[in-house]
Amino acid sequence: MSSPLEPMLGRGAAERLLLREFSHRINNELASAIGLVSVAANRCDNNEARATLAAVRDRLQSFARVHHSLQMPEYTTTIDLTAYIHQLCRSISHSKLESKGIELSLSIYPLRMSSERSWFLGMIVFELITNSARHAFHGNPGSIHLEVWREGTSIHCCIRDDGTSDANPSPGRGLSIVEALASDLDGRVDMQFGPNGTRTVVSFPHSA
Repeated sequence: MSSPLEPMLGRGAAERLLLREFSHRINNELASAIGLVSVAANRCDNNEARATLAAVRDRLQSFARVHHSLQMPEYTTTIDLTAYIHQLCRSISHSKLESKGIELSLSIYPLRMSSERSWFLGMIVFELITNSARHAFHGNPGSIHLEVWREGTSIHCCIRDDGTSDANPSPGRGLSIVEALASDLDGRVDMQFGPNGTRTVVSFPHSA
């Protein structure tokens, strides 16, 4: 019997190794930048400048938390998907939504899933939420709702916003990324666009 922490060395092992190494280097660079800004804030005598530097540090820390949540898992194991998505969405909200007045709400059925499939879903969630934040609200406040539930042997992830979009938008890079990630989950993507917002449902089997 294989270990539950058996390294994920199947398809594209070299690419995965390079991606993890690149991710570690980004973590190190972010940590270095956060450290430099923190030192500058502590040494600053001007209250306004210190507050600005502290805000920059906090934003960098939020980006670092998002990046950490989206790191490819080194081993295949089973994790609490609900906790993982909650942590990821908190980081996304702090780094990308709150400053724009966009509220993110969650409704997630308690689930456990492999770390690799959870990572794929996390990447999908990140891409769909950031796409909504970037394109749906046109500088206005709004809301995004994420729902994840299980139905038989399938998992469904629905993200909807109350922004506006064209009824037939041109396919962009974001949709291509989501479709590629859903394909890795043996899943499908259903997107509906309209004047009252965008609704995307990604459905895939609970296990490969």
